[in-house]
Amino acid sequence: MTNALRFPAATPEAAAAHFAADLAFEADPDDVHRDLQNGGTTGYVLVETRAPEAFAQARIPGAINLPYRDLPATLDLDPSLVYICYCESFQCNAATKGALALAQRGYRVKRLSGGITAWREAGYPIESDGLVTEGVSKVACHC
Repeated sequence: MTNALRFPAATPEAAAAHFAADLAFEADPDDVHRDLQNGGTTGYVLVETRAPEAFAQARIPGAINLPYRDLPATLDLDPSLVYICYCESFQCNAATKGALALAQRGYRVKRLSGGITAWREAGYPIESDGLVTEGVSKVACHC
């Protein structure tokens, strides 16, 4: 028996349910970028969950900054929207912590796969407060 098949594959029905559940929790940078190119993010808001310093250095266009460490008990957010949280990368869990905090406050959430690192590596545009230049490829997490 091969290592890859040591544990049998799920049935097609179980696999479909599992992967549909994954997509209920994750958003893809390519899909978000296409939405931005097509004129907007109707139905959702991008949420940068890193510290304000990281947000000032580089952020996805249109994102708001809600650092997970500083989220108040109550927020004045639209409960009809989905909040797509992102942080630095797959190695950072600030987006997970931010999404958890928002979900605990009653908001619907997703996490952006790969964070701003995956976004930038795909060549997608960023906004900044003028603190970085085009040549900068990584941003300190500041989480």
